[in-house]
Amino acid sequence: MPIRIPDHLPARKTLEAEGIAVMDSTRAARQDIRPLQIGLLNLMPNKERTETQFARLIGATPLQIDLTLVRISDHKSKNTSEAYLASFYEKWEDVRASKFDGFVVTGAPIAHLPFEEVRYWPEMVDILDWTQKNVHATMFICWGAQAALHHFHGISRKRRSEKAVGVYRHQTCAVASPYLRGFSDDLAIPVSRSNDIDPASLPEGSGLEVLIDSDEVGICMLDDPKHRALHMLNHLEYDNHSLNDEYERDKKAGLNPARPVGYYPDDNPDSEPENRWRSHGFLLFQNWINEIYQTTPFDMQEIGEGKS
Repeated sequence: MPIRIPDHLPARKTLEAEGIAVMDSTRAARQDIRPLQIGLLNLMPNKERTETQFARLIGATPLQIDLTLVRISDHKSKNTSEAYLASFYEKWEDVRASKFDGFVVTGAPIAHLPFEEVRYWPEMVDILDWTQKNVHATMFICWGAQAALHHFHGISRKRRSEKAVGVYRHQTCAVASPYLRGFSDDLAIPVSRSNDIDPASLPEGSGLEVLIDSDEVGICMLDDPKHRALHMLNHLEYDNHSLNDEYERDKKAGLNPARPVGYYPDDNPDSEPENRWRSHGFLLFQNWINEIYQTTPFDMQEIGEGKS
């Protein structure tokens, strides 16, 4: 089954060119099934690129998906026009009465700020609490995961002496987890972050389980059954050039960034980066969506009511 996204969203052409089935509103209305409702709270500056990355993974499923693009209500984007946002995005205030089978919260380039100093932190807290009553399963990515762990569990981030940037080896830690079905024991995952989650800071009795870890860069993904959430600190959604573009951006800004580790063939930045994580990105989202499908109530009004 295809993914349904706004009819004229630029990501549509990219996804169709890659063989991802995309459905328009008219065709979707003719199908007598309940599609899964997935929301994407996009906190990244480059909205179009990020929505394409996640739509690519969410759309590679045999189930019909309705994807709703969501943005912070009280925040003016510096990088995306208001016309674009008005055409394709819903403000969270306008969807807060809705229920979602799944909800994805992206990262945001504000890792240097304490959470309470983020301008939209009060609304973010409302959104985090809202997921517990209005969303069946949530996936928090990078800064989104750090924010959720801080809010739900009081976990503080540990600042790295140097930002971890590159493609690092990781190991699966919970082979029986349904979210890791089909995963290799050892896998490559893109990383771009300045903060770690210290395993010693995981509260006793929190129910948090480390699913993926790395000897080099620490915890990658946690399962949080109490909050029906996955916390993914790294970036299986990245495309081939995401790390390269970040590297070039930081060079132009005069930040003297370190070259991404394990990313360029022969460590040559003039070489075309190879994608060695794509299959696991698709696997993660297929497993997550399958778990949602198996457990979400048919009556969406029961989501968050403890009846599933």
